[in-house]
Parts: sequence; C-alpha cells; structure tokens
Amino acid sequence: MSKLNIVVGAGFSGAVIANLVADKLGEKVVVIDKKNHIAGNSYDYRDENGIMIHKYGSHIFHTNNEKVWKYLKQFTDFNTYMHKVVGILDGIEAQIPFNFHTLYEVFPKTMAQRLETKLLDAFPYNSKVPILEFQKQDDDDLQYLANYVYEKIFLNYTTKQWGVSPKDVDDAVTARVPVYLSLDDRYFQDKYQGIPLEGYTKVVENMLNHKNIEVVLNTDYETYRINTQNTIDWNNVRIFYTGSIDEFFNYKYGQLSYRSVKFKLETHNVEYYQSHACINYPNNYDFTRIHEYKHYLNDKSEKTVIAKEYSEFFELGKNERCYPIASDENFDLYAKYLEDAKKLDNVYFLGRLGDYKYYNIDTAVARALDLFESITA
Repeated sequence: MSKLNIVVGAGFSGAVIANLVADKLGEKVVVIDKKNHIAGNSYDYRDENGIMIHKYGSHIFHTNNEKVWKYLKQFTDFNTYMHKVVGILDGIEAQIPFNFHTLYEVFPKTMAQRLETKLLDAFPYNSKVPILEFQKQDDDDLQYLANYVYEKIFLNYTTKQWGVSPKDVDDAVTARVPVYLSLDDRYFQDKYQGIPLEGYTKVVENMLNHKNIEVVLNTDYETYRINTQNTIDWNNVRIFYTGSIDEFFNYKYGQLSYRSVKFKLETHNVEYYQSHACINYPNNYDFTRIHEYKHYLNDKSEKTVIAKEYSEFFELGKNERCYPIASDENFDLYAKYLEDAKKLDNVYFLGRLGDYKYYNIDTAVARALDLFESITA
C-alpha cells in the first residue's frame, strides 16, 4: 500500500526529498511550511525596481559535487557568477579571505614582498591555512602578519557574528576563515558556481511543481496534524522533518542554541552602492556586512537595494534559526534528541535544523539525495 508522505519545511532539503518521493516512487506528498512562502531561507523575489532580493541574506551556490549539480540543473540554469568579497581594513577595501592580493593592498610594497617570500618558504602555494593555525609562527614577520590578520579580519568580525570570543568558537567554524596563499581571490574555489537565472524560489517551485505534490503554507506541523487527525491515517504516513529537532520533541530536553541574523534593507537612488555584492565590516559599525543584490544577476535599474546584516542570538518567537552553535553542550543536547529520533518509525530528520548541522545549499541537497537512496535501497 502506498504511503502518504508529509514533508515539513519547503526549503531545499524538503523540496528535494518531496520531488524524489513524488517522482521516483510515485507517491503522494504534502509539503507544509509555517512561512507564507516556499524556499525557506533561500527565498528571493523581484522588488518594484526589478532587483532580485535575497530576503534572508546572500545565497551563492557552489559545489564540487557533480551529482548535486546535475540534479539541480534539471530545475534551473545558472549564470557564471563567482563570488568575491572585500572587507574594510583600516579604511582600505581589501580582498577577503586574506590572500596575496590583500597583502599588497594593506602593506607597503617592500614589506609585502618580504612577507610574500617568507609565506612561500613556510607554506605551499595555493594552500589554505586556518587562521588559528596560522598564528603558530616563530618568524617575527609572519607572527606580525598572523596577528594583523587575526585582529583586523577575524577577531571583531567573529565576535559580532557569533556573540562570543573567537577562542570559544568551534574549530569547524574557524576553519572556514583561512589565509589563502594564492592570487585566487574568489571566495569559493568549487568547480561549479553560480546564481539560478530565475532565482532560488523558482528552483524550489520547479521541484514542487509535480502532480503528486501538494503545498500547504502558513501552517506548522502540530496544527496540520491536529487538523487532519480524522482525515489522514497517521499510522501509514512517512514524515520528513526539516524543522528544528528540539521543536519536534516539544523541547523535552531543552532548546538547542542558534545564531540568527536580521537585515535592514535600504533603497538608494544610485546605480551601484558598492564595488562588490558583499563587503565585510570586521571592525566598524554594528553590522557584519552589506549585501548589494543586483550584482548577482546583473540586474539593471537606476536604483539599488542593499541589506545591512546584524547578528543576534535566536529567541523563540522573535527571529529565525540560522546557524547552529557548535559547542559540546549543544552537541550533547542534540544527541539526546537524536536517540529519541532513532526510535521512531517512518520519521526522518534532515536539513540544517533537523540535523543540527551547518549546511550550504549543495550539502543540504546532497543530504536529501543520500537519504532518499538509503530509504529506497
């Protein structure tokens, strides 16, 4: 007997698993989401100026996973955008992550040349060195450089982003902030990069546009379950849950911690506000960075829209869960919920909130593809 499938969450994780179940298994799928739109935190839309706005901050697709790339190409074409980021360091617009271009942007030429020579003696060209590892230098010049990068790029930015000292941030997070011994100033070096030509929302819409899929918005899981208890045989339902795992279990062991972000949108009567789509402000102001969205799809408008990004702690009912906070305490708490999850039949958790793990879009898609393969093997 064919099962009914309930997918909680209409972001990429939920949309991929819904599409696969509907298309490959031919089963009915209901996708529910408490938001009033699909695509989760990847949601974008064109505003009155014709600019594609990323409501929840910039999303740049990048991957080395060919399986993920081929899967997504069924639903969209991508442009060839390769993300580059600059940061304001002592009033200078400099390349981020710190690389050989940055070296010559922030230091006098003779000093930069001396540092470049020492860097190439100490590390292989084209290597990435995590900032905390980079600080372990005996040479005075390299120690000076390490301290400069740490203080000017890493220290204050990380404190603003995570609300704690960098020394209290998990190594998995700090590893994503490298010194790059290269002239490659792209933020990502993945083989496949780009922005969907019609936006991320359209990609998800195409995934969910299937005869076997029904989408229900403005509805949370508990409400839907209560409202359908007399019309759905919940003993014959397969559930894919991309919401927060602690919420599923009604916070019986306590709440998992997250960082959240808020965005202050501003419209300016100029063609461009800044040189890049994303400029970081490690040491100035309360926001971490400014996004200018029209760079991504080269939108044409006499006006431009920017978003100043502010980091804050997640508070239930006040803001959105964005980044799981990696700590022993949170991992121990998650482990308790995971043990309970393993005892459930036909309930599968996935996504950044379901797995309590940081996912980019490509890793979220890969996780959903792998989960589908595991349940159909």
